[in-house]
Amino acid sequence: MRWFWLILLLMAVALQYRLWFGEPSLPQIWQVQSDIEEQRKINQRLLERNSELEAEVQDLKRGLSALEERARSEMGMIGKEETFYQVVKPLTPSEMDSD
Repeated sequence: MRWFWLILLLMAVALQYRLWFGEPSLPQIWQVQSDIEEQRKINQRLLERNSELEAEVQDLKRGLSALEERARSEMGMIGKEETFYQVVKPLTPSEMDSD
């Protein structure tokens, strides 16, 4: 009976060793699960960004207002029959001395 318990103990130790230190071990599985969860979060953020960009592309394809807005803000363009006024802030005395 003593041998039976000894063999049973050795088998349990061998199985535990394989569980914690073998290929794949529990720590490796936990790390992979953590990596998968992190990648899912990244993918979700990218899907949201793609949706925003797709909506912007559709808006640019459909209407001229978005195109005009972009031309005005990013390229500094003005429309026909419009007057452009640029308001320049006067220099302070300290800014005049630095020139």
